[in-house]
Amino acid sequence: MISLLLWSCQKDAIVIKQKDSPPSKAPNLSLDLPTAIITSPALQTGYTLYTIRKGGHNSDKSTLRSVKTSEMKFYAYFDSSAEYKTVDPVNQYDINKLWGFSEGFNNQFNSCRIGWSYNDGKYGGISQIGTVGLRLSAYSYAKGVRYSKEICIIPLNTIVYCSIKPTATGYVCSVTVNGIKYSATVNRGTTTTTASGYQQYPYFGGDEVAPQNIFIQIKSA
Repeated sequence: MISLLLWSCQKDAIVIKQKDSPPSKAPNLSLDLPTAIITSPALQTGYTLYTIRKGGHNSDKSTLRSVKTSEMKFYAYFDSSAEYKTVDPVNQYDINKLWGFSEGFNNQFNSCRIGWSYNDGKYGGISQIGTVGLRLSAYSYAKGVRYSKEICIIPLNTIVYCSIKPTATGYVCSVTVNGIKYSATVNRGTTTTTASGYQQYPYFGGDEVAPQNIFIQIKSA
């Protein structure tokens, strides 16, 4: 039984690895990082604060909650705690998770989330090469296959409006920042007009744990 559990954990770890990971030798990023925020930031009115503790993956609030939606809409707010540098430069290009839902119980079979990362965008088919910043991406699993596409780069300390809309052919993920709307579409494994599953919460990784406390504020729209 113990051997079986160990094998299962190892199998899960392999699945989590990015399929479109960059080559093992990545360039050094010019990340001039501020001193990491230690204490919780001021809370935006009506928002819930999600904290990913240093050394962890999951946020402090991730209770099991069912979801049925034709469009998930929410606001998000990142501060300077979202600027980070990984131990392995390759992992700088892993996509962390912001918010979304599974379709069914397994989020690595059918699901969609808006993802986030802090890097210069040199890998993963991203067009805005050379710009270091906080990048939001559409991130999905469709019948066990992972897909991702960058939506936009956003400024810190700015409220952004996000939505995930399931269609018969994919998930349309949109971000509106400073009055401008950006969208990207990724594959979907089902064709129903509504998605039915479970809430997916902020998550760091990828392969590495959070290098510092990370604070993300979210409010349903």
